[in-house]
Amino acid sequence: MLNVRPLENRDYELIKAAEEVIEKNYKYGRHHIGSAVRTTSGNVFAAVHVEANVGRITVCGEAMAMGKSISEGDHEFETIVAVAHPHPQENIEKCWVVAPCGMCRELISDYGKDTDVIINYIGVLVKCNVMELLPEKYTSNLE
Repeated sequence: MLNVRPLENRDYELIKAAEEVIEKNYKYGRHHIGSAVRTTSGNVFAAVHVEANVGRITVCGEAMAMGKSISEGDHEFETIVAVAHPHPQENIEKCWVVAPCGMCRELISDYGKDTDVIINYIGVLVKCNVMELLPEKYTSNLE
């Protein structure tokens, strides 16, 4: 059982930032996930995932948002979220929150074990600590 917490107004604003970046940049077969990260300083960075024909080299939205933040000198993450944009053939009208993949869970936790992740848990939007989504995390001797 996850230790989940309700969202705050600023968490809904973070979701909106992820929705806005993918709604602006959606391209079928290229970009369908948007992500936004809020840093401990309160800044928000949003980005889309970059799809490749070879799936393994696709870069997830969470990694892109974190990279954008780090590139701007903001290295401490508070909360992150990803949303999926519906494809044209889907009978869905709006974006929805998606949980980070396993690689993103590793990446997020590598850069901030205290980072919260917004997820849809049993039909309710909540947030939890990334470490709860990654039991028995791989670590190196450097940590």
